[in-house]
This record gives sequence, structure tokens and C-alpha cells, in this order.
Amino acid sequence: MTALRLPFILMLAGLLGLAGCSTHQPVSLYQLDSGSPVQPAQSAGMAVLLGPVTVADYLQRETLLQRQPDGSLQASIDGRWAGSLSSDIDQLLLRQVAGHLDSQRVVLAPATVGFTPDVQVLLTITRLDSGEKQPAILDAQWRLIDRRGQVRDNRIIHLQEQHAGTTAAQVQAQGVLLQKLAEQLSTALKPLANQPPIAEAPRKPPAKSVAPAAEAEKQPKIPMAAPIRTDMEVFRF
Repeated sequence: MTALRLPFILMLAGLLGLAGCSTHQPVSLYQLDSGSPVQPAQSAGMAVLLGPVTVADYLQRETLLQRQPDGSLQASIDGRWAGSLSSDIDQLLLRQVAGHLDSQRVVLAPATVGFTPDVQVLLTITRLDSGEKQPAILDAQWRLIDRRGQVRDNRIIHLQEQHAGTTAAQVQAQGVLLQKLAEQLSTALKPLANQPPIAEAPRKPPAKSVAPAAEAEKQPKIPMAAPIRTDMEVFRF
């Protein structure tokens, strides 16, 4: 009996070992590639409030999604995002826009107290994904609000980037798309750098008080009665 049980035990141990190896396969962690943004030198450059940046709900997860040929999305089995994808997008856009504008005054929303932007960027990203056989695609929309609260630009963006098919190549392509978005956004921002200052509303002069003497002159004059010296006092008017 002992001789018969030994092969069975060895086979069971081998199967459990294989199951353990398949369960603990290493998973790669990925971050977006920010490229090589130029370090801005101007401390008094254009003031830009970047955000809020709204990212589609399906992107707000650690799972790295793969676009299938039929348009569906499946979770990647060999990779996931290293942290928050939304935060990576914010930081990539911040560095890229600041570099293109050569300004240290590009900040993420919400702004700190006392910061008055020349322009605020309202950005919505509705799609950012790719697949092994699908190109990387970015769909976004921005609105530029000037210091008077007026919309100066409203644009819908669709960008596409080919890649080699691997997960690493897909993540790199998605980073390239965001870099292109930042470049186009910066081009739209530059004409708004030299806005005229907001003129203060003219103050109304205080109402002048009318002097009592002048007010009295405006009143109709009533002739004074003058007595006539006769036997009877007759008053002529």
C-alpha cells in the first residue's frame, strides 16, 4: 500500500506546485511616459489653472484595460497601473503645458488662495485605451475660460497612435497621445497670455448736497404786503 500511495502523493504535490506557480505569476506595473518636458524658466510667466481634469469612470481603477476588436474591454492579465491613472494624467499634463508655455505659474485645480489665473482649463477625457491589435486612442474636450469668465475656446480632440502590440508599447503610446494633447492645448493657450487688465467700473460721484440758501432761491417768491397810509389800512399786493 505504501508503494502505491507514493506516486499518487508525488503527482498531487506536482499539481499543487503548478497551480501555485500559475497563481503567483509576476504582474508588471506601468506609469505613463511624461516624455522630456522642458523645465520652465520664467517665474512670472502665464498664469494657468489646469483643471478640474475629469477622467472617464472606466479609467479610474488600477486595472489596465485592453480594447478588443469587437470594442469590448478586458482586464490585462500581465499588467496594471502603478497607482492612480488620474494623478498620472494630471502630472503629465502639468509638466508638459508648463514646459511649452515656459511658465512656472501653471497649477492644478483647486488653486491656492491668492492665485489669479489668466486662463482656466476645463478638460474632460472620455477615452484613453488601446489593445494588442487596436491603436491607442484619446478622446477629450477642453474649454478655456479667461479672467472675465468668458469661454475663449471650446474644442473636441480625437488622437490616435499606433504601437507594437505589447503592453509596454501600449502604455508608451497612450503617454504620447497625452503629450500631443498638451502640445495642442498649449498652442491654444498662448494667444490668451496678453489679455488687457480688467478695467474697474467707474465710480459714481457722490450726490451733491444742495445748500439751504440755494434751495430757498428755487422756491416761488410771494410778494410782501406793503401798507398804504390812508384812513383805512388797505394792503396792496
